[in-house]
Amino acid sequence: MNSISRAIHIISADSVVARSCLGELATVGSRYEVQVASTVEQARDGFARYAPVAIFLDESAVNVASGDLALEPAVTLLTEYAPVVVAAAPEQQTTLAFLITSGAVDFVSRTSEFLPIVAGMLERRAQMAERFAGTLHLRGDEFPGDFGEILRHEVNNPLTGILGNTELLLARRDRLPPVAIERLETIAELAVRLRETVRRLSNAWEDDHEQARPV
Repeated sequence: MNSISRAIHIISADSVVARSCLGELATVGSRYEVQVASTVEQARDGFARYAPVAIFLDESAVNVASGDLALEPAVTLLTEYAPVVVAAAPEQQTTLAFLITSGAVDFVSRTSEFLPIVAGMLERRAQMAERFAGTLHLRGDEFPGDFGEILRHEVNNPLTGILGNTELLLARRDRLPPVAIERLETIAELAVRLRETVRRLSNAWEDDHEQARPV
């Protein structure tokens, strides 16, 4: 089979959380295939066959074994593939502030009754990703009214991954040769510039679409 299925991916080392999340997705009427993994690496192995439209990362899935990624680099890595909904201790929101404000990540405090919120966010993100994929085949006069928001989210995801990984490397600049530091700083500068261009384009689209609506 040549086609690749598209799926929502649940990454959690807590089997109760994983099963409950599956149930909540069914409750919101999700029509997407759902894949479950207990670690980030296990989930990534499945991305080739089941391309993610949205990813849920439960904090339990990081640091569960020697060599696993910590939360911030794990989330940064996953944003290269799809929007990520993270459930973690409330204090982790500050750690992920850059990723959250970029629009690539949604954060939910891992407290009681958090999974219905996670399921709703995953479904919304997945639907937005599907609409964006559909716009690639439309004429200019057929683009949806929320294209600006879709563009902002879907283009910013890989940009955030690039910028986040670059900043992680630059945080260890004392171990890098000067030429590598210079190139990484160039990558970061270009990623920021491109993200700002996307922001301006999406805002301009939304303004034009709003003005074009009949009164």
